[in-house]
Amino acid sequence: MIRPRLRLRSLSALALVSIFVFTFSAAAETTNAWSDAEAQGRALVQKILEQRPSGNYTNTGALTIRANGSRTAIPVQIETIVTDSNWQAAYSAKVSPGAKVDAAGDCTSLRITHCDNLPNAYAVARVNSPVRVGGPDDLVRPFAGSDYWVGDLGLEFFHWPQQRVIKKEFHRQCACMVLESTNPNPAANSYSRVVAWVDEDSLGIVDANAYDASGKKLKNFYPKSLEKVNGQYQLESMVMENLQTGSKSVFEFDLHK
Repeated sequence: MIRPRLRLRSLSALALVSIFVFTFSAAAETTNAWSDAEAQGRALVQKILEQRPSGNYTNTGALTIRANGSRTAIPVQIETIVTDSNWQAAYSAKVSPGAKVDAAGDCTSLRITHCDNLPNAYAVARVNSPVRVGGPDDLVRPFAGSDYWVGDLGLEFFHWPQQRVIKKEFHRQCACMVLESTNPNPAANSYSRVVAWVDEDSLGIVDANAYDASGKKLKNFYPKSLEKVNGQYQLESMVMENLQTGSKSVFEFDLHK
């Protein structure tokens, strides 16, 4: 009676060792896969952030907001300024004092400064108000009453510490790397995660989904159309949809001007 018990104990010990080795190996493979994905994510984001416009230019157009059955069109100007040390994007919405968006405290003038290997710097203002340095709360402030937050226009999610390429796939007629950016400490009214389809050739965003602090899909962003102007493709319009409220905001640019 003793010998069978010894055999049983020996088999059990062997089984436990086998399970441990298998589990450890599987965990190591998972860890390596995550490490590779994170390394690819960081490398991709670095390439994106290193991109700079070729020169100064100004775009004019309109920001159209569709919400609650109404449609509002606001004239906008976007100025790009390139210097030796950084480049800036200045957004200006022509909103009359006392308008609904002004009363709501939305940002109507915004300047974003992009520097290599440094966080974005924001300067914000309301109608007829002095420009001030933007803080963390301003990142989720709507621009001119639209679905675009200040942080959206600065692509702030690229500066989050957790970045990983989760897969590659063909999306919207482009070969894309799917980048998952995770906010380690999301506030109640901010994003917890952004999943973006990045074109492998141009490194432009083809599509992006943003998730709220509870993990529910909140917004969808995508460029709507490109047009060739003076031999170069330029963005003609881009769309931001709030999937929880049903509102939509569209930037449309007058490229030929």
